[in-house]
Amino acid sequence: MKSEIFKQRFIVPASAIDGLNHVNNVTYLQWCLDAAEAHWISKTTEEQREQNVWVVLNHSISYKNPSFLEEELETQTWIESYEGVKSERQYRIIRPSDGKTIVEAKTLWCFLDGKTFRPTKITKEISNLFI
Repeated sequence: MKSEIFKQRFIVPASAIDGLNHVNNVTYLQWCLDAAEAHWISKTTEEQREQNVWVVLNHSISYKNPSFLEEELETQTWIESYEGVKSERQYRIIRPSDGKTIVEAKTLWCFLDGKTFRPTKITKEISNLFI
């Protein structure tokens, strides 16, 4: 049931660096969320995005290695599974220059009706876009 991996590369900006001169841990989480949003936008129409939205139920993140200013990183994200109104999305952030994993994470998302903001079952139309 796993989707194909959605990937994005970018250069670590100065705004991501903390007092220890490496990327701030909270920034990694934001990059994961940004990748999830980009994946959603890449597969759906504007109408579909108005009809349904996602909210986070929980995050789990493991920090494996530090990264630094101006390094190139790659976010990778995929849908691991879905059932009913919930979907588990996984992430990996890697440093392509040495292949090291920087972060591994997962998020449990809940699918909502875009007007009522109530949980709604993930439709076949939506799941077929990803799985």
